[in-house]
Amino acid sequence: MKMSTRPVEILLVEDSPADVMLTREALEYSKVLNVLHVVQDGVDALEFLHRRGKYKDASRPGLILLDLNLPRKSGREVLAEIKGDPSLQRIPVVVLSTSSNEDDVEAVYGLHANCYVVKPVNFDSFSQIVRSIHDFWFCVVELPHDEDA
Repeated sequence: MKMSTRPVEILLVEDSPADVMLTREALEYSKVLNVLHVVQDGVDALEFLHRRGKYKDASRPGLILLDLNLPRKSGREVLAEIKGDPSLQRIPVVVLSTSSNEDDVEAVYGLHANCYVVKPVNFDSFSQIVRSIHDFWFCVVELPHDEDA
């Protein structure tokens, strides 16, 4: 398994402070070398990714963890914009949702999400999922290098 030698840049798009805290704790617990950037709605997610406004100096994330139910612009709308933009579409997007609704899963894959994960409710299970996401995207697969990073 290859090991990342530099911090992993992760953008978490999540409006629930409890889920943000849980994600931070799971990353720390899993000893994942990372830089976690957090935005709380879909509009800010796109501002961050396009490096506009207060995010003009934002770094390009290597992975996006995206909630579906967001204020101002839904996760589906954000996903559609990311995957429709040639400068962003290669960034892996992992949808993390409490919904296991088949229509949600179908819609997200139809918008070219890289994967869909149902958020478990207990910390140990959530930590294991976060660790698995990290291991897969940063230790197993080979991602293209972003010249714009």
